[in-house]
Amino acid sequence: MVAIIKIGIDPIFKLGPFTIHWYGVGYAVAIIVGLQVALPYAERHGIPRSKTSWIAFWAVVAGLIGGRLFYDLQSGALFYITHPSQILAFWKGGMAFFGAIFLATATMLFMAWREKVNFWVLLDAAAFFAVVGQPIGRIGNIINGDILGYPSNLPWATAYTNPHTFAPKLDVAYQPAAAYEAILILMVLGLLLYLRKRNVPDGWIGIAYIIAYPITQFGLFFLRNPVNVPYIAFGLKQAQLTSLGVLLIGVPLLILAWFKTNRRSESPAPEPMAESPSA
Repeated sequence: MVAIIKIGIDPIFKLGPFTIHWYGVGYAVAIIVGLQVALPYAERHGIPRSKTSWIAFWAVVAGLIGGRLFYDLQSGALFYITHPSQILAFWKGGMAFFGAIFLATATMLFMAWREKVNFWVLLDAAAFFAVVGQPIGRIGNIINGDILGYPSNLPWATAYTNPHTFAPKLDVAYQPAAAYEAILILMVLGLLLYLRKRNVPDGWIGIAYIIAYPITQFGLFFLRNPVNVPYIAFGLKQAQLTSLGVLLIGVPLLILAWFKTNRRSESPAPEPMAESPSA
């Protein structure tokens, strides 16, 4: 076998009496760093920090719950019905980011209405939160061995030697799909930064992310190992079908909503009243 990358890190470690998952650490760091980008962005665009912090808290909670529940649904709801303690165990691994997007976006929409702030600014800020945080979170996936491609002998293929990882087989090298995804998301970050530099209207950065992310997932899942990511229909996997649904249904609805809420009045100015003749 040619040279490959071997990973022997235990995805679980002890900190005194506590059992810590590297995956959970990755998510915690990703959230913290993402907020350091998203909150100032929203504040610069007219939403006070007192409101953005409160909205961000509930959006993050909703994202974690949505991501885990969508993963549970995809992975076999029967298991989680019989093991309810595992339903929200996101710190152990197993999150479907589309679920996080759906529930977090719905939460932001509700909070924007309640707090009377611009939803589109929140969506833009959330997009930056995602593209900054996702690559950090993928480090936990690399340690876990739970986002893998097909077996490979490429020089950058990864083989796992620790039995606590999620790799289908130890000492078998796989394409590092988690690393591929991190790179793709960083490319999306470059796109969003370009749009910010162009001073696009509020909302277009968030919409661009919701267009770009499904495209990356649709392509990436052609490389995902079907051992733990099975085909569902039409030769496609669950995330690919969800990506198509978002692109064909979700994005047009989002763009339509943007135009409806940002339509500017073009009614002509009233003409000056004619002066009455002097008596």
